[in-house]
Amino acid sequence: MTMNTRLIGWPLLLLVTACNKPAPTEVPPRPALVTVIGEKSGIDTMALVGEVKPRYESIQSFRINGKIIERKVEIGSVVKKGQVLARLDPSDSQLNANAAQANVSAAEAETALALAELNRQRQLFEKKFISASTLDIREAQYKTATAKLAQVKAQASVSNNQAHYASLTADRDGVVTFIHAEPGQVISAGESIAKIADSQAIDVLVAVPESRLAEVKLNALVLIRLWSDRQKTYLGEIREIAPAAESSTRIFNVRITLKQADASVKFGLTVGVKLSPQDSNSSNTGYLIPSKALTEINGQSTVWLIDADNKAQPRSVTSGPFREDGVLITEGLSSGDKIAIAGVHTLVKDQAVKPVIEAAK
Repeated sequence: MTMNTRLIGWPLLLLVTACNKPAPTEVPPRPALVTVIGEKSGIDTMALVGEVKPRYESIQSFRINGKIIERKVEIGSVVKKGQVLARLDPSDSQLNANAAQANVSAAEAETALALAELNRQRQLFEKKFISASTLDIREAQYKTATAKLAQVKAQASVSNNQAHYASLTADRDGVVTFIHAEPGQVISAGESIAKIADSQAIDVLVAVPESRLAEVKLNALVLIRLWSDRQKTYLGEIREIAPAAESSTRIFNVRITLKQADASVKFGLTVGVKLSPQDSNSSNTGYLIPSKALTEINGQSTVWLIDADNKAQPRSVTSGPFREDGVLITEGLSSGDKIAIAGVHTLVKDQAVKPVIEAAK
């Protein structure tokens, strides 16, 4: 074979080889987790766990130092306003009261003497036997004695009051929820001795997550059921919503007034509280989808619809409130639509997918 024949044959061989190259294979559809849109739903009834609490609970303390000699109540005791809870040894306070009264008697004697002396000096002054300055001195002495008498009388009143403070009395009707007083115990003024809870004003304390706070309204009625007796249902009214969330838990404390409480309701019991939605005909109704199915394209809330050809199509929607179990879509979807709920940020328009159906919630 000549050199020219070889040079011509090589290009022909390469051309034939190129023509026989296999066609590129088609990319298989990508699996996509999808859900089927069900019926419209609204805000579900919010169920919370709460605890029975007294609206008013006051700490009872002695106003003087002393040694406890008697305790008259126990935890759970029902007391009336003015009832004695405990008593201190009154010896020291009584001695102080006696000493103060003795000072009053002495001051009264000094005042009487000063007044008698002043009257005598006034008579001498009228007869020109003494000077005006001497009379002024006696008048000043009388005023001093009068002021001292007022002072010791005030001190005597304080001492008498302290003698009465040896008995600790309840400042309201209620039930004793805490007691820390044993005979022989020496206490300081202001030390916590007992707590009395008002049994006529009963609240339920519940914690509401910040995502559901908009559903809680003042004066709204709620249903309350004791865990200890689920056959009984009580009516409650929301009376207070905390103005700020707890820094650690990000929840808002809500207090509910328990109406017509009976003997079954005891402080510390766990209760279930159901709060009904305030407005079921507003934008709070729609199709509930997982929050991860919602994305944003060009500033517009969007979901990826899977059409009849199993291709991904972006669909602009209007979203409602977010909840713990998803987000409500108020416009843009219909019952029976299939939407992607995973990997929505990687989908492109007309991308072929292989739907993997997840049961609708």
